[in-house]
Amino acid sequence: MTVTRVKPARTEPERPVSRRWRAWLLEGLSEQSARHPGPHGTPPEEHEGHSWWRVMCLTGVDYFSTLGYQPGIAALAAGLLSPLATLVLIALTLLGALPVYRRVARESPHGEGSIAMLERLLPWWAGKLFVLVLLGFAATDFMITITLSAADASAHVVENPFAPSWMRHANVWITLLLLAGLGAVFLKGFREAIRVAVLLVGVYLVLNLVVLATAVWHVAAGPEVVGDWWRSLTTDYSSPFAMIGVALLVFPRLALGMSGFETGVAVMPQIRGGTGDTYDNPAGRVRDTRRLLTTAALFMSGFLLVSSLATTVLIPAKEFEKGGEANGRALAYLAHRYLGEVFGTVYDVSTIAILWFAGASALAGLLNLVPRFLPRYGMAPEWTRAVRPLVLLFMAVSVTITILFDADVDAQGGAYATGVLVLILSASFAATIAARHRGHTAATAGFAVITAVFAYTLVTNVIERPDGLKIASFFIAGILLSSLGSRVSRSFELRAVNVTFDEGAERLIDEVAAAGPLRIIANEPDERDEAAYREKEYSQREETHIPDGSPVLFLEVTVQDSSDFTADLKVTGEHRHGARILRVEGPGVPNTIAAVLMELRNRTDRVPHAYFNWTEGHPLSHLLRFLVFGDGEVAPVTREVLRRAEPDLSRRPRIHVG
Repeated sequence: MTVTRVKPARTEPERPVSRRWRAWLLEGLSEQSARHPGPHGTPPEEHEGHSWWRVMCLTGVDYFSTLGYQPGIAALAAGLLSPLATLVLIALTLLGALPVYRRVARESPHGEGSIAMLERLLPWWAGKLFVLVLLGFAATDFMITITLSAADASAHVVENPFAPSWMRHANVWITLLLLAGLGAVFLKGFREAIRVAVLLVGVYLVLNLVVLATAVWHVAAGPEVVGDWWRSLTTDYSSPFAMIGVALLVFPRLALGMSGFETGVAVMPQIRGGTGDTYDNPAGRVRDTRRLLTTAALFMSGFLLVSSLATTVLIPAKEFEKGGEANGRALAYLAHRYLGEVFGTVYDVSTIAILWFAGASALAGLLNLVPRFLPRYGMAPEWTRAVRPLVLLFMAVSVTITILFDADVDAQGGAYATGVLVLILSASFAATIAARHRGHTAATAGFAVITAVFAYTLVTNVIERPDGLKIASFFIAGILLSSLGSRVSRSFELRAVNVTFDEGAERLIDEVAAAGPLRIIANEPDERDEAAYREKEYSQREETHIPDGSPVLFLEVTVQDSSDFTADLKVTGEHRHGARILRVEGPGVPNTIAAVLMELRNRTDRVPHAYFNWTEGHPLSHLLRFLVFGDGEVAPVTREVLRRAEPDLSRRPRIHVG
C-alpha cells in the first residue's frame, strides 16, 4: 500500500490587525482632491450631471432645513419684531447675497467658490495665509451646521408627545447618536445622495406648506391675534421708525437664514448644464446654477416670511424660551397644536431626517473643501487625502462641540452666524473685485455697497455674540498650526508633479551623456555672462575634483513663488557663452534640483553627479530661508530630499560639495 502525502496549500499569512486597520482607514487614498462621492463631491469626467432642480434639493437639505430652527431663533432675537426683522433679512438675501453668488457662479464655475476667487488676489504667502483663515471660518460654518442640525433634530425627538419619558432630558445623548450615525454612513460610503435629497426636500416642503397654510387659516379665522400683536408693538415702540431702527439692529442675529448660498455654488459640478458646455466655457452650467440660486432664495424667502409671522402671532413668547415647547421647533409646535399629534409626529420625523441630512451635506462639503486647498499647499499630512481619517477627525470635533454646548441650539447660533457671514462677506468682496477687473462700474458700486452692509452685519453679530468669533478662532488656530507644521514636515519631498525637457534640453543631455556620467553644476542665475560661467566651472573642477575633459551641464533654478508646494517642472536647454545650461522654474531650489536629477537618472539610466558650493552663514538662518524663500543652504537639503526619495543608495544621484 502506497501512501501519498499531499502538501498543504500555502496560504498567505494573515496581516496583522494594525495593518488591516490602516489599509481600511486609508482606502481610496488619492492625489486628486474632492473625490469623495458625497453631495458636494466633484463627479468623474464621464458623469453627465443632474438637472438643476434636483441639485437644488441637494443644497436645499442645508438651506431649507433651517426652517426647523430659524423661526424660533428669530423670535428669541427680535421678539415681537421678528416679522419685520425677517423682512430685512429677506431684502438682504434677494438684493445682496443672491446677486453676489450669481456673480460667484459666473467667476468660479467649477465649484471652487469665493475662497478660490480671493486666492488669486494675493500672491505668495499672504494669499496662502488668507485662504487658511477663510478655511477656518468655513470650517466653523460647516462644523456648526453639523452639530446645530443634530441638536435641533434631538429637540424634535424629545419634545414629541410619543417620546418615552426617559428621553425628555437626553438631548446630548440623542445628538451624539445622530452624529455617530452620520459618521458611520460616511465611513461606509455615501452615494446616490441626490435621490435621497430630492425625496427629503420634497416631503419636507410639502409638510411645511400644510403647516403654514393651516397657520394662515387660523390667523384669518381669528384676526384678533394680529390685532393683539400690533397693539403690543405700538405699546413697546413709539413709532414705525423706531420699529424699523430696532429691526435693523437685531436682524444680524437672523443671519442663519442665508446659510445655503456657499453650498449652492459648491454643488455646481453636479449640474448637467448645456450640450455645448466645455470645461473652459460651461455657460449652461452657470445659467442653471444661477437659476438654482434664484429659485432657492425665492422659495426660502416666502417660507421665512410666512413662518415668522405665523409663529410670532400664534405662539406665546414664553414657549420660545429655553425649556419651552417651541424652543428650536416653532413650526413643529404649530403642527402638533393645529393638526394633531399624528401629523405632528410625521412632521417631526421629516424634520429630523432633513436636519440629519443637512449635517451629511455639511460634512461632505468639508471633505471636499479641505482636500481642495491644503494638500496643494503642502499643508496637510498624507492621510488627509483619504476620506475615513478626515471623517473620524470631524466627528471627534463635532462630539466635542456638542458636549461643550450641551446640545443647545441657541448657544451655537452665534458661531453659526459668524461663519455664514464671513463667507458671504468674502464672496461680496470677491464679487466687487471681479466686477472691477471686468470694468463693470455699476456692478462694482453695487457689490461694494453689499460688502459694506455685510461687514456691518458681521461686526454687529460679533459684538453682540463674541462666542462665534471665539469658536472660529479655535478653528483658525488649529488649521494654521497643523497646516504650517505639515508644510515644514513635508518640505523635504520632491514636490514635482511632472518633469519634462524641451528639445534643446534633450539635445544637451544626450551630448553630455555620450561622454560618460552626467555631471551637473548647480549655478545661481545671477550675472550669466561668460566670465561667470568660466569662473564657476573652474572653481567646481578644482574644489570637487571633476575629471578633466568631462563635459558638464549647468543647472539653474528660478523660484517665482516659494509659497507654492508642487509644480510641473519644464526644463529648457540653451548654449550660452560656450556653456551648456539647463534652466527650470520651481517652488524651491533644492527640491527642484533633486527632482531634475531623478528624472535625468530615469532618462539616461545613469546616476548623475551634482556639484555644489557651501554657502556662508548660520545653518538656522539657511533653514528659515529654505522654508520661506525656497533657497538657503542648497547642497545638504538637496541630499536629504534625494535620500528620502530614493532609498536605494546605488541608484541615488550623487552630491558633491566643495
